[in-house]
Amino acid sequence: MRATQVNSVASLSLILSSAYLSAAQLVVPGADQLNGTWTYSGCYTDVGRTISAASTTSAEMTVEACLLFCDDKDFAYAGTEYSSECYCGNNLATGATLVNDTECTMGCSGNQTEACGGPSRLTLFHNPYNTGPQPNVGIANWTHIGCYTEGTGGRALTYGAGVASAQMNAANCTSACRAAGFILAGTEYGGECYCGNTIANGATPADDGCDMTCNGNQTEVCGGPNRLNVYDYNMEYTTPTSTVSSVVSTTATGITTATATSPTVEASTTTTTTQAAPSATGFPDGWTAQGCWQDGPNGRIMPTYQAPDNQELTLQSCAQLCASNGYTISGTEYYTQCFCGNAIYNGGVASKDTSSCNTPCSGDSTQMCGGPGYLTIYSDGTPQTFQPPAPQTSGLNGTWTYQGCFEDNLNNQRTLPWALHFPGTNTPSQCLGQCAEFGYAAAGMEYGEECYCGDPIDVTTAGAAITPESECNVVCAGNASAICGGGSRLSMYYWTGETPLYVFNYPQGNDAGTYSNLVGGVVTPLMTMQSITGKVTFLEKWGTGAANSTGAYELDLSQLDNFDAAWRTMHLKTDVFCSAGLVLPDKAARQLTVGGWSLDSTYGVRLYTPDGSDGVKGTNDWEENVNTLKLQRGRWYPSAMVMTNGSILVVGGEIGSNDKAEPTLEILPQVGPYLYMDWLARTDPNNLYPFLAVLPGGGIFVAYWNEARILDEATFATTKTLPNMPGAVNDPLGGRTYPLEGTAVLLPQVAPYSDPLGILVCGGSTTGHEALDNCVTIYPEAENPTWTLERMPSKRVLTCMAPLPDGTYLIANGAHEGIAGFGLADDPNYNAVLYDPAKPLGSRMSIMANTTVARLYHSEAITLLDGRVLITGSDPQDGKHPEEIRVEVFTPPYLYSAKPRPSFTVADRDWGYGDVVSFTLGAAPAGEIKVSLLGAVSSTHGNSMGARTLFPAVTCAGTACTVTAPPRVHVCPPGWYQMFVLQDGIPAVGVFVRIGGDPGQLGNWPQGDDFTRPGV
Repeated sequence: MRATQVNSVASLSLILSSAYLSAAQLVVPGADQLNGTWTYSGCYTDVGRTISAASTTSAEMTVEACLLFCDDKDFAYAGTEYSSECYCGNNLATGATLVNDTECTMGCSGNQTEACGGPSRLTLFHNPYNTGPQPNVGIANWTHIGCYTEGTGGRALTYGAGVASAQMNAANCTSACRAAGFILAGTEYGGECYCGNTIANGATPADDGCDMTCNGNQTEVCGGPNRLNVYDYNMEYTTPTSTVSSVVSTTATGITTATATSPTVEASTTTTTTQAAPSATGFPDGWTAQGCWQDGPNGRIMPTYQAPDNQELTLQSCAQLCASNGYTISGTEYYTQCFCGNAIYNGGVASKDTSSCNTPCSGDSTQMCGGPGYLTIYSDGTPQTFQPPAPQTSGLNGTWTYQGCFEDNLNNQRTLPWALHFPGTNTPSQCLGQCAEFGYAAAGMEYGEECYCGDPIDVTTAGAAITPESECNVVCAGNASAICGGGSRLSMYYWTGETPLYVFNYPQGNDAGTYSNLVGGVVTPLMTMQSITGKVTFLEKWGTGAANSTGAYELDLSQLDNFDAAWRTMHLKTDVFCSAGLVLPDKAARQLTVGGWSLDSTYGVRLYTPDGSDGVKGTNDWEENVNTLKLQRGRWYPSAMVMTNGSILVVGGEIGSNDKAEPTLEILPQVGPYLYMDWLARTDPNNLYPFLAVLPGGGIFVAYWNEARILDEATFATTKTLPNMPGAVNDPLGGRTYPLEGTAVLLPQVAPYSDPLGILVCGGSTTGHEALDNCVTIYPEAENPTWTLERMPSKRVLTCMAPLPDGTYLIANGAHEGIAGFGLADDPNYNAVLYDPAKPLGSRMSIMANTTVARLYHSEAITLLDGRVLITGSDPQDGKHPEEIRVEVFTPPYLYSAKPRPSFTVADRDWGYGDVVSFTLGAAPAGEIKVSLLGAVSSTHGNSMGARTLFPAVTCAGTACTVTAPPRVHVCPPGWYQMFVLQDGIPAVGVFVRIGGDPGQLGNWPQGDDFTRPGV
């Protein structure tokens, strides 16, 4: 904590001294000019980060700015380097030395007269009044016992606790370790938690290095690179005062033999109580002689446990000792030595010449207890053997190639981003197989049981260099013949198979599409939908938004050059914050929202009948009366869907803002009681805004969290439970629905509609709030449906996805980390991605244009009739990114084509199933003519309710064409669709058509004077 000090650096005006550095004519603050708070320490070498607890860079860096940054975080040291970099810490790294000021020769990027270090040189300042973040010493029943190094042959604490990195602090780590039954807890690297009952593998107390602030509490430290802040529960851990070490050597260079010492920690992952050798009357049952084995030359062949030298040693006593401690192999050597284990390591083989075992046992001179460098082996069955450990280079089916031993944790950053933990089982095959399954082309292993996944570009970006092979010296936890890295060292492999794991396309110029500003905004919408009039509805969290907001607005796209004419103010009675929305199949295409934020709004049923036309403002407004029309159950974050009978299905949610689950579904207009769904109750709160779809075979698809199932459309009983969706490579519980928010669309259905319907789900987040970087696809009605995973070019949560007229899908908006909610996501994803399902799996993603506007929580993307995608919203309330009212459009590359854009007219805009409908082209066709139908959507939180893509049959004779409406209701549920005519993939401006009528007669609902009923 910071000591009391009147003069804060925040109020300092740093006056530069007149001492100029001769090499660059730079100045540094003098000690007498810093009001006794910060003092100049000199120019220091930077030894792989002399101070590294916090850092920032700026093109406007000055000494003042750096000191303010570090002082605000209560650090004792601040240093500028390389003109624009600033580093903070509380201790200087070992090896950092004071050098001549003339070696700090670079001016600050924000003030070229000030010294800001140089290459690997820090202009260093010290503030003795700051003590910086400290270990948490106030956790009940837990005592902080110090900073410890990581183990040299494995983790100091061997159990990895599942505490989310973003929530890491000492209290959460100790709680997780206690719940798992451990007495020691250690925080490391700012966001990692480990547990154990002993400090193992040669870990020792450290004087420095525990200086990284906790991700979940910046006022305390959580270890550092290869450093742990260790906590002891009720001081139950006793540091041994005289211990014979029971050593499991996991290094490739040999073992630590048992000696009577006074260590500060145990160097062991297997604790064995040493006891007097039993009086041997014979060998344990089943044990037989295995011969004479050479010990070495590649290291001990029985490194697991060595007993104290025994002057009464016999073959039987050694075997009995080993068996009583759970081992299956004994080895005696050189008169008095007894070794135990469960396997033979380092390439040990039985010698054909038994004469090398020629030293009599100290307890029975008629027996031979090995010899110099030879062991007499007994075992329970044939002993398992392992070759000398080495990087695995064969048996990888030609798909992976070993690259060498690489650095990790450079500048406190992992070389590969995805971390997995396979205690006791890790092998190259297991690690590489897991990475490949999730599309990662780089895999590395560390500390024997850790696996990391990423891409070769991650290695380059991290600046990780190849190191001597001797530094990767820890054997794999699941294969003692293979090497799995070392301390901060990765055994690195790259995918080199004939078929790449993924291929991303990189179109250039207009082929990548463009973002542009559409119009000045008036509101931060959380729900958008285009009306059949062509206007766009914007709904916001009224009642919790701006004080003068009415909650609803309408945008006339024909009046973009006239701000006042473009926007119409509308009104809501209750708050639609986190409601569901639909465009109804009645003849007016009324818009519906259900549910809301709290109290009456959670029961809300609101209706709007679009009116007006281009340039003419409508007069209708949102209608609602909770006293005469409401849901049976209050709902926050429900989903809604038009069923094949024309009724409205409303599913899930919570009873109010962050409240208890509402694990039910109900029908509008009300038919029968609401129904309880156990799968909703079980998966709350990660199942909000579930994805719903009518299936061609007659069921209802529903996806929630990481699960999916098919419901009977009449009884809503489950008819098929689908496999769980893959999540992240290291988290099978990574999810896709709010708050782990990804999004879903239906893949195109093409006449004659004989292929099964595909579901595409992209993005989401892990339970540790790490955004997912993959999409998954399933065909639910296939005989044996499975999810197929495809890598995305980047991580994305708060995902939006808009179906385009040409059958592709635009993925936009969101963040690289976090989950949905106010202030819970960061690092905006500015990049758009185009997904083309017509291309082969693994090569469907194209990296498109970037926006400059952060689109985070409460952002949306919907396709307009002109073929562009409307991009709106962002309401993170994080103190960093604004509540966004700017309205953008993404223009897809098809609108930049040099080929002619078609046009068409269609008179009949109300189709029955199977109808053959005439339409006329504006000019003779100059390419292949297709028609696409996109379901009218209401989009909120990236969930485009009503989205569906169909390509019906088309014939043309000159400019006279016909389109055949989809044949049945399960292929094309009743409702309004955007109709596009495409020529060589270029869409005409579309129109809305209705297909299937209004079978539920919603146009005559609801009754009462408060609502308009347009008829069916």
